[in-house]
Amino acid sequence: MTAFSAGRPNDGIILVARILLVALFLVFGWDKLTNYSGALAYMAQVGAPVPALAALVAIVMEVVVAFGLAVGLWTGPLALLLAVYTLGTGIIGHPFWAGEGAARYMDAINFYKNISIIGGCLLLYVTGPGRHSVDARLGQLGTNLGTGAARG
Repeated sequence: MTAFSAGRPNDGIILVARILLVALFLVFGWDKLTNYSGALAYMAQVGAPVPALAALVAIVMEVVVAFGLAVGLWTGPLALLLAVYTLGTGIIGHPFWAGEGAARYMDAINFYKNISIIGGCLLLYVTGPGRHSVDARLGQLGTNLGTGAARG
């Protein structure tokens, strides 16, 4: 019964959750980094403003920020930053409200996946990075830098 208690979060589960939360970003960010011309073409195709800048922002967010979250570095601020980025990519990249038929359905799926990822980012912000993190090693647990809220 204690396995399902609402007590202290399991630090191992938080580590796995951080990695799973950002896996998508790392995979597709790496692809953008190693195929920059393809990333530029995609940004232009989806109508991203200033495609070259959008591709660079995407690479930084999906590689650097996602990696930071995976290792638990500056977890609170990076979780919020990734949540805002994910909202922006949902609005720009998956505007289901403007589509029709199968394309509308696929965009709706991807948009709501983004919304779910935002929920995970907000939960990570509140929960904090756990003991298995760079923040814990640096002594940042319990501060806004590491967790988004003081944890006693």
